[in-house]
Amino acid sequence: MEISGWGRFPKADCRISFPHDETSLRELILSGPCIARGNGRAYGDSALNQTLTIDLTGFNRMIAFDPTSGVLTVEAGVILGDIIEAVLPRGWFPSVTPGTKFVTIGGMIATDVHGKNHHKHGSFGSFVEWIDLMIADGSVLRCSRTENPDLFAFTIGGMGLTGIILRAAIRLTPVESGWIRQMTVPARCLEHAIEIFERSVDWTYSVAWIDCLAPKKMLGRSSVILGEHARYDELGDRQRAVPYPGTVTRKRRVSFDAPQFALNRFSVRAFNAVYYARGRHNAGDSFVEWDRYFYPLDAILGWNRIYGRRGFAQFQCVLPLSTTTKGITELLEATAYAGQGSFLAVLKRMGAQESRFSFPMEGYTLALDFPANTASLALMQKLDAITVAHGGRFYLAKDARMSSTTLEAADPRLSAFREMRRASGAAASFFSLQSKRLSL
Repeated sequence: MEISGWGRFPKADCRISFPHDETSLRELILSGPCIARGNGRAYGDSALNQTLTIDLTGFNRMIAFDPTSGVLTVEAGVILGDIIEAVLPRGWFPSVTPGTKFVTIGGMIATDVHGKNHHKHGSFGSFVEWIDLMIADGSVLRCSRTENPDLFAFTIGGMGLTGIILRAAIRLTPVESGWIRQMTVPARCLEHAIEIFERSVDWTYSVAWIDCLAPKKMLGRSSVILGEHARYDELGDRQRAVPYPGTVTRKRRVSFDAPQFALNRFSVRAFNAVYYARGRHNAGDSFVEWDRYFYPLDAILGWNRIYGRRGFAQFQCVLPLSTTTKGITELLEATAYAGQGSFLAVLKRMGAQESRFSFPMEGYTLALDFPANTASLALMQKLDAITVAHGGRFYLAKDARMSSTTLEAADPRLSAFREMRRASGAAASFFSLQSKRLSL
């Protein structure tokens, strides 16, 4: 069967199996090399194995919830959005969430997802209490900070290459409502946006949309969007009437692949200008539902089709604080010069994090989406070089085309990860097209 990640690039013919219990899963693991796949929301080829891709969406039970501690025990195939629907009316919310709710818990652990609150609370792995992991010989190990701690640390952010996550216990955060108190602040350029981020570090959530094709004097002009979980006493009458709103139901669908000619410098520039103007118009305080704040793209089903049938690739890096302004300026200048502007360019402040193989480190992360064509892929190689020159690293959950040489230059932790995989036997049992391409 031909499958792909969310970016629809690359595509590969893969044998897919759908086990529903540990016995059948163990038989699959022992039958040959494989990789686990959740809901297919990693962008590139990290959940593709032509020999055997194991779909874990059948492992979808919520097992237990402690309403005192907020610890939820679930199988790896449970979808984040289903968790929110179950726990939000009880006053709980995920402690860390990526930009889509259509991801599995196993996928969130394997990629150690980060959110708009990384500068304050860290990545998803900070809220994982333990993991049950099926390893290469088919046995199941309980992994935590005190039990098999090295395997626990490498599994968080290990891209499914240490074993198959079966279950996990995760810690949720108490909230008084499902509303977000939002503050939108226009930024006239990149330096201004970073200044807003730095003076807003006490806000729990922060993210900026960037106009990546703005004129030079306005390079990096942005809408910085801050947020807090609203307390009940802050809500107006309309919000108090529905303190825990559900999923936004007004959904649009992209039902066809956009033609390639629709994606050009002029259409992207026009979109960026309109979006920036909208951000300026909406500047100030407001209350928005959790779904609108955290998952705006989820309201457009199949939005990945706007890049056409060839799909798209995302470039996402993080640069240390010391090189952020210069490095991101160079990245945006190279993008603007190439005329390969991104419809979706996102900037976030990251906090300090020490981890065995996870993406985050203190600094700023920039994400850019490009149609998967020759010009864009050539541009992304230039962006790779700029990132490495400024001491940055790359997010493997979004990668579809990076070279092993680039990863080697960017991440000195690579040798320890490779050695762990070799010593544990995982290297022979678990691999993906991405891990082969990157020599993981």
